[in-house]
Amino acid sequence: MTPPSAIPVSAPARVRDRLRAAPDGALPMLHPGRHAVYLDLDGWCLGVVGSLAAAVPCALRMAAPDLGRLADGSANLRGGVLHLDETPLRVGRIVDARAPRLDRAAILPHPPSTIPPAPVVDFVDAAWGHGPLDPDAVARLVGRGDGLTPLGDDALCGWLAMHRSVGEATPTVDAAVRALLHRTTLLSATLLDCALRGEVLPEFATYLTALGTPDEPARAAALAAIGHTSGAGLLHGAQRALAELADRATPAPVPPRRPTLTRGAA
Repeated sequence: MTPPSAIPVSAPARVRDRLRAAPDGALPMLHPGRHAVYLDLDGWCLGVVGSLAAAVPCALRMAAPDLGRLADGSANLRGGVLHLDETPLRVGRIVDARAPRLDRAAILPHPPSTIPPAPVVDFVDAAWGHGPLDPDAVARLVGRGDGLTPLGDDALCGWLAMHRSVGEATPTVDAAVRALLHRTTLLSATLLDCALRGEVLPEFATYLTALGTPDEPARAAALAAIGHTSGAGLLHGAQRALAELADRATPAPVPPRRPTLTRGAA
């Protein structure tokens, strides 16, 4: 029987490298679907997505709108190449999943142009609180919500990616997130790992490059439209990060100096 022809796919460099480093063998299917499937790649969630699915930074990307028969087949890794239903998916093009670097002076202060839906904001803020993100807030957010990517995780991804975009290290928050990845789904834990490294959805990257331009409202709306609430959670997390960055950039008010009395003054 003639083996199936390889299907070319694109992928971020880190996805390609993880495939090359992983041992050969069958990969458990975590979440099968017509437009996307998610696999367990040695404790890391690997996606295979069609063009109508969200191009998450942990996925191989196909040009076809859906996966067709591949979504119902087995998944195996051989020599660094993923085979779905015995069809090899070969990485032919590397895509950049990194968030664009921003000049914080050019975007701060920055009032949001598009507000996510109120239920999303209320749900996230109930756990986050109204202060800066800290380890206690992280503990209340990780795994909070339903679905493959809980809403609390989506907001954390937006916050983390925004800080990576402006080149701001957040070691305390990063450590808190990493310590709690076991509390959420493997897909969401993998996306949090991506956000810690500044790897994002294309719509998130486009939103960042549009900050402060006339195109910002449209790009924010496009981001918020992804998934049921995932894009809106990413947007809210990014906007919370912008507010914190603006607060830290604002000099604290200098208290008035008390007059100095000279010797002999009345």
